Amino acid sequence: MTTLVAERIRLPFWLVVFGGVFLWVVAWLLNAPLADWVAFELLGLEAGTPAGDAVAFFLYDLPKVLLLLTGVVTVVAILRSFVSPDRVRRSLAGRGALPGTAAAAGFGVITPFCSCSAVPLFIGFVEAGVPLGVTFAFLVASPMVNEVALVLLWGLFGPGIALAYMAAGLAVAIGAGLVIGRLGLERWVEDYVWTVHATAGIAGIRPTPEERVRDAWHSTREIVRRVFPFVVLGIAIGALIHGFVPTDAVVAIGGTDNPLAVPVLVALGIPLYANAAATIPIVEVLLAKGLPIGSAIAFMMAVTALSIPEFVILRRVLKPRLLVVFAAVVAAGILVVGYGFNFLFA
Repeated sequence: MTTLVAERIRLPFWLVVFGGVFLWVVAWLLNAPLADWVAFELLGLEAGTPAGDAVAFFLYDLPKVLLLLTGVVTVVAILRSFVSPDRVRRSLAGRGALPGTAAAAGFGVITPFCSCSAVPLFIGFVEAGVPLGVTFAFLVASPMVNEVALVLLWGLFGPGIALAYMAAGLAVAIGAGLVIGRLGLERWVEDYVWTVHATAGIAGIRPTPEERVRDAWHSTREIVRRVFPFVVLGIAIGALIHGFVPTDAVVAIGGTDNPLAVPVLVALGIPLYANAAATIPIVEVLLAKGLPIGSAIAFMMAVTALSIPEFVILRRVLKPRLLVVFAAVVAAGILVVGYGFNFLFA
């Protein structure tokens, strides 16, 4: 898109890039007042009413989330262009259990994949000789703790919650990887996976800065296109909860007075399929309604790392026994995080 615009208006490439950054900043600054003007002036809704608050929330949150996604994913894609996936696979394959597991989880943080999109890389890791536990650490961390989730959490809730979520998510990913690695479950991976040969990248070619930006923008468009329906759905659900769901109902289900709140919310999250961008707006509203932070984080982790669609795709590469072990280990880690955060931040 950036290249096409530059060609049509015959402007230097970098001038178009800087113009895009300027427009992004302007849109970010105008988002809040424009949302209020559309909801309460143009549409004539009344502030403080369920309908008015729901519409204003939707009009404010949708552009904000899309702007965050566009900006952050583009920057990270440019940075990621300096490290090839083949180099990452070779690096992970040559490490010990703990360093490799931690490194794989860290790699998951900078890859904005949903759980289903991470499966092809999972196969590539296994084929490249990366230990099974290390690959699972990536598979858990990539959808649960990526830069999209962290930036959105930082922007919506502040650095404290964002960093705490990152630490908890990495702990779950590393813990799951170490446990699965110690169990020696390679025999429960489908046989054909071991025969898949990953295609090697072309070595010795360094893209120019312009090519890095173009490729990053193309990657961003693809990611935003894939997640856009889920973002709209998540924000719409959040807006309805924000405007119409009584606070008492939310607290009754997920409050600290209910000892089964965390497992109930984890169970509610499993049938859903969404990435962090779609789930965070819902979590934002649930926290505002009085849901404890640990319960909200457990729900978000379950949606992003334990969804049924993910299991359907993983069934192509994992035998049922390993799929059950994977789900049980990750669910146990999420429950520990949920109860732990509720205790620490009570």
